[in-house]
Amino acid sequence: MLSILLERLRQGHRTVAFPRELPPLPRRYRGLPVLTDGPCAPGCASCAGVCPTGALGADASGLFLDLGRCILCGACAEACPGGRVRFSRDHRLASGTREGLILRPGTRLEVAPLDPGRLRLFARSLRLRQICAGGCNACEADINVLTTIVFDLGRFGIDFVASPRHADGVAITGPVTRNMLPATLATHAAVPDPRVVVAIGTCAISGGLFAGSPETTGGATPHLPVDLFIPGCPPHPLTILDGLLRLVDIKTPAPAP
Repeated sequence: MLSILLERLRQGHRTVAFPRELPPLPRRYRGLPVLTDGPCAPGCASCAGVCPTGALGADASGLFLDLGRCILCGACAEACPGGRVRFSRDHRLASGTREGLILRPGTRLEVAPLDPGRLRLFARSLRLRQICAGGCNACEADINVLTTIVFDLGRFGIDFVASPRHADGVAITGPVTRNMLPATLATHAAVPDPRVVVAIGTCAISGGLFAGSPETTGGATPHLPVDLFIPGCPPHPLTILDGLLRLVDIKTPAPAP
């Protein structure tokens, strides 16, 4: 017992101070895409041409990027000759609406807290049933990281539970395959009203790399009323935590400019 206590003292405090302050991110971390104003060269489609999910495009209003389809691979930034696409170190990728994930120059992502009725119920205690709807296990792994001592999701009153009967909502990962669609809908239906739905990862938002496959159904968005969209392939645990906290009206810090 004494050796255990001594080892615990040696290791010290391991939980990050977020949201009081931002923890350090890896040097190679790739965060929120940023688009800049300016004309593209006539006929240039370099950035859009390399995007594996068709997230980049242009219309009458100019260049746009659908963060709900982006996998943050960075190929567009490397291909753009004018440098109009770059990736910041901003971890805040979540949005309260699907439309809010359409980035243009100057776009700010917003997450509105839950409506007052649900916020009163869930602000101090939010239990989610995670549904792996055909995911590759990358998003699931980063969700699991939130329950470790480093992030300690439970200190905010948020946790994952084994049964939808014990849950306040569902957190969906994966492109929702045809085989998993009935189970996804049944699990959602088993959660008592009023429910919360969180789509975690690009696959759960749009189908991601699997969009258009006859074996998938385009993620959770076509089937359920999603309250929070957290893009990424996979999203960093800090990105997931930031989105969940803002959903229950806990303020989080912005990265330094």
